Amino acid sequence: MRDETGLPVVIVAGIHSEARREVVEHLLRLVPGSVALHHDLSTAADGTVVRQVRDASGELSRDEAPLVNDCACCALREDLVPELRRLADAGLTRLAVVELWDSVEPKGMAEVVVRHATDAVRLTNVVTAVDPALVLPCLGNGDDLAEVGLAATAGDRRTVGDTWARQLEYAPVLAVVGSEDADDEDRALLTQLHPTARQVSAGSPELARLAFTGFDAEAAAAAQHPACALLPQDADEAGVTTFVWRRHRPFHPERLYAALEDLCCAAVRSRGPFWLADRPDTLLAWDAAGGALCVESAGPWLASLPDAAWEMVPPVRRAAAALDWHSEHGDRCQHLVFTSPGLDRDGLARVLESCLLSDAEYAAGPEAWRRLPAAFDSLLDPVA
Repeated sequence: MRDETGLPVVIVAGIHSEARREVVEHLLRLVPGSVALHHDLSTAADGTVVRQVRDASGELSRDEAPLVNDCACCALREDLVPELRRLADAGLTRLAVVELWDSVEPKGMAEVVVRHATDAVRLTNVVTAVDPALVLPCLGNGDDLAEVGLAATAGDRRTVGDTWARQLEYAPVLAVVGSEDADDEDRALLTQLHPTARQVSAGSPELARLAFTGFDAEAAAAAQHPACALLPQDADEAGVTTFVWRRHRPFHPERLYAALEDLCCAAVRSRGPFWLADRPDTLLAWDAAGGALCVESAGPWLASLPDAAWEMVPPVRRAAAALDWHSEHGDRCQHLVFTSPGLDRDGLARVLESCLLSDAEYAAGPEAWRRLPAAFDSLLDPVA
């Protein structure tokens, strides 16, 4: 009998396809009465996606779902929820395991399940499957997904590295498969990238328990927002270093722009919020993996909002701002985190410090800062 509060659903993600399948097979064996759903998006070029349903004994069904708006991920979203409801209504499934395709990110699918869930369906956890020996090669891969046949839409511009980073960092549980090729450096890198995750062996009975633990999609989304992200702390183990750099003084836009290549290539993974002197009201998000950098606006800093607007800001955002409030700049800060084997911490710090406003520039004040060269316009305000 399934739980009266609804059919438990666990999402299993990961670009390591063999590791992901191994984790799903373990779950099917560990949880009697469980069923796995998998949408294969590799056939999208032919106008369809293939939905497979299986249990521990093998394949139960295989059907095609049409593309929606020429988007494989849209077809997945449109087809997944009805299938979950069908399983729930039948009342024979103890756990539904949603195995995402290689480049599908769990955040979007988790929010789809939660948004469209009825009393019959509930998301109970999100797991990312990991082969520790492949963490670094995938994270350092700057190829576009389209180049390696993993694009989810015709206009998919993500890279292998940044997709894998988001898959890894969103999930509260990392199911790690055995790998003879993995060493201490690989394991240290995995831990430093997502130190708050629960790591569990793919075949451990604990994986089955964690599949039912419960999942808060709103809290997970908040933890990913640059203003309140649960970023890693300083660490140094087995040749892998995480360097956390924090300052309140703004960046000089032109000097930072000139240093972007050096900074984003200094580590296999870097991220965090930052601010530019010429854009004092805008919280900017830094997100780099595999030498590819994404810089985008993440909304206003709280310090730039009128007091009345604070009531509309989520409590977790207000709490994060209060923890590091500056008497002059409020929550505006540089909080960049770099993780990599062989990281040159001192050299990286020197480059970052050189990009801040000098004493004389800082003393000139905010009105002068706004007149500095707007070097980031091409990244933040591209011409359509």
